Amino acid sequence: MSVSPSLTPSAAADATAHGPTQAELLDFVRRTAADAELIASLPLDPEGRTWVRLEGPGGSEAWLIGWPPGTGTGWHDHAESVGAFLTASGELKEHSLTARLPSDGWKTLELTEGIDRERRLPTGKGRSFGRHHVHEVLNESTEEHAVSVHAYYPPLPQIRRYSRSGQVLRLEQVERPADWQ
Repeated sequence: MSVSPSLTPSAAADATAHGPTQAELLDFVRRTAADAELIASLPLDPEGRTWVRLEGPGGSEAWLIGWPPGTGTGWHDHAESVGAFLTASGELKEHSLTARLPSDGWKTLELTEGIDRERRLPTGKGRSFGRHHVHEVLNESTEEHAVSVHAYYPPLPQIRRYSRSGQVLRLEQVERPADWQ
């Protein structure tokens, strides 16, 4: 399944030449989330997240993701990719760090106080983010599935997964595209 909402000719040319911006990715996920037929077509599993890869603008990678009640991503980043995501149905919660972390060369970091941010993202709300953005996304509902649309550019080279205990963040695993496609 793929979706390709149209860009204006000049925006499409720019996205292809330089890759889509965070704003263009956010616009894409907003327009894609408004496609009720596409959102309803995602198979939902009561036990685990489901996903379908979509065709994103300008060579970006995009995903439609279903979130059963009580599921989440755990702490992770998207390496060198910028991205955007938007809740198409239900509500998601995002915990993120306001500080940019070093990209490589560490296994454990002690985080300073005051760098945590929390966002509620009900249906129709989303956000974009820059490189090395560390966050976790959760569906805290006990009854309702959530569905979201995500886009990344360049296509994800890796995802680093972290564990967190208080103010200590530990790098646990590095996933490559073959691990999730």
